[in-house]
Amino acid sequence: MPEHHAEFIFETAPFASCHASTIVELPGGDLLAAWFGGTAEGMPDVAIWGSRWSKGEWSEPVELVREPATPAWNPVYFYTNDQRLWLYYKYGARPSSWSAGRCYSDDHGQRWSAVEHLPAGLYGPIRAKPLVLQDGTVVSGTSVESYRNWAVWIERSTDNGETFAKIGPITVPENVNGEVANSITSITPNEVPGSDDWRYTTGIIQPSVVSLGDRHLRIYARSTARTGKVCVADSWDNGITWTQARPIDVPNPNSGIDAVALADGRVVLVYNNTDSGRSPLNLAVSRDGEKFTLFYALENTPGGEFSYPNVIQGADGDLHLTYTWNRLKIRYVKFKREDIPN
Repeated sequence: MPEHHAEFIFETAPFASCHASTIVELPGGDLLAAWFGGTAEGMPDVAIWGSRWSKGEWSEPVELVREPATPAWNPVYFYTNDQRLWLYYKYGARPSSWSAGRCYSDDHGQRWSAVEHLPAGLYGPIRAKPLVLQDGTVVSGTSVESYRNWAVWIERSTDNGETFAKIGPITVPENVNGEVANSITSITPNEVPGSDDWRYTTGIIQPSVVSLGDRHLRIYARSTARTGKVCVADSWDNGITWTQARPIDVPNPNSGIDAVALADGRVVLVYNNTDSGRSPLNLAVSRDGEKFTLFYALENTPGGEFSYPNVIQGADGDLHLTYTWNRLKIRYVKFKREDIPN
C-alpha cells in the first residue's frame, strides 16, 4: 500500500465548523492553506481563515477576510505569472445570491492588499483553483446556482486578472440518464420543492480546469444526483470556446471534486467514489483524462463527511491535498509522486 503523510492543519480553532479548503505552494516549498469557518456554513459569522506550513508544521489559524454581517465562502489561492498571489472568495447569504471578493499579496502571503469587491456577475474561480497557462492566461472555472438550474461558466483573463471574458454557459444535455432535466412531474399536488431540494435541481457546478496538452483544456465538474456522474467539457483553443458537458464513468454523489494534470501528462482526480454520501474519498489516475483507475482511499469511514478536496502538484512532483474532515477540521495529505500508479 502506498505510504503518505497525513495530518490535521489544526486540532483546535476559534470556530465550530469549517469547509472548502484551498492550498498553494510558495517559492521555497512552504504551503498556504485557507478555508471558511464559523458557527456553521451560511451563518453570518463565517469568515475566511488560513494557515502556513513552514519548517514542518502548520501555524495557528488566522482570520484572513471577514465580511460584515454576511458569511464568506470558498476561498481559492493561486499565483498569476507576475508572481502575485491571489485569494478569491465569495460572500452572501447563499450561493444563489453570492458576490465575490479578492485580495492579493506580493510577498507570498506575509501581507495582503485591501479587499476588492468584484462587479456583479463576476466570481473568479468558484471553488477549485484556476489553470494558469504558460503565456499567463488565467482560465477560471466558475458556476452559478439558481433556483433549480446550475451552470458552469469560464472566466478567462489575459492580463493577470485585470479584466475577464465570460464564456458559457456550459451545462449537460436535458436527457442525461434518460431523464428530462427540468421535469418536475414527480411532485405531488401538495408538495412544494425547496430551493435546496436536489431531486429537482439539474446542471453542473464547481469545475476544475486542466490541460491535456497542446491547446486542449478540459473541465471536470460536480453534477447533481439526477446525473450522478462527474461531467467533462472540452476546449481545443486554450479556453476560448467550449463544448457542452457530458458524463464520464466516474460517480458523483453531488459532491465537490478536484483534478490536476501532472507534469508527465497524467490526470489525478480526487472524488467521493460512491453514489450517495461523502465517504469514501478517493484518488484515481488517468493517462487520457477519460478513463480513470482508482488507486487509493484517503478516507473510508462509513457515514463520515470527507469532501471538497483541493489538490496541487508540488515542485518536487509530490501531491499536496487538503479536504474537509467531518466539517470539524481540515486534513492535509502529502502523497509521493512515485506512489501514483501508471
